[in-house]
Amino acid sequence: MSKKKAIVFGVLFIALAVGFLFLPVREWFTALQVYVDRLGPLGPVVVAAAYVLLTVLLIPGSALTIGAGTVFGLWTGLAVVVVGANLGALGSFLLARTLLRDKVAEWAKANPRFDALDRAIAKEGFKMVLLSRLSPAFPFTLLNYLLGLTKVSVGSYVLANLIGMLPGTFLYVYIGATLSSGLSEGAGLFKQILLGVGLLATIGVVILVTRAARRAIAEVEASTVVEEPQGAAVVTT
Repeated sequence: MSKKKAIVFGVLFIALAVGFLFLPVREWFTALQVYVDRLGPLGPVVVAAAYVLLTVLLIPGSALTIGAGTVFGLWTGLAVVVVGANLGALGSFLLARTLLRDKVAEWAKANPRFDALDRAIAKEGFKMVLLSRLSPAFPFTLLNYLLGLTKVSVGSYVLANLIGMLPGTFLYVYIGATLSSGLSEGAGLFKQILLGVGLLATIGVVILVTRAARRAIAEVEASTVVEEPQGAAVVTT
């Protein structure tokens, strides 16, 4: 994790901690839980549909991911987010290949790293899509559209996207589930400590996976060779 991102994460963590101390978080959680409970079986469907819409509109869904963990718990919340995020990602991908191709091509020109990623995907489609999902080099919502310009097949994209988003998604949903359990009336000190330890362990795993993915992407990009018309080979970085 870079120094800048570590600072941002630290500031966010402090802001959340201050909010829990001075804001009626328990009451907000209860109100949200009541609203979702009123929806009955439609609750998960509504949240998943909202995630699809946010993804296609390029709106980050981190808050909704945490909220899903808070309302539905770890495993149901994870399922809801995975379904919603992947459907939204597929929608963005297909839009980039059809109706919005020219617009997305303009976005790609403004992103200096896209050319290297595009060439790498042409050689190793599934692997590079998977690594790009594991690494935060590209924002999730924007990457959905940019990948639509590449030659990766729809099947490889869907599978790599599904696997690659799991570590980060699990972390955010776990945060929400931890908040839910920690804010419940019956949560004792020992349970809160266990939840905190589990959260720290999850963060550690995600950081290690992210670093490994970033290194792997850098290695692939550095070894990508582009043949010029004259036949000369140029190694891109």
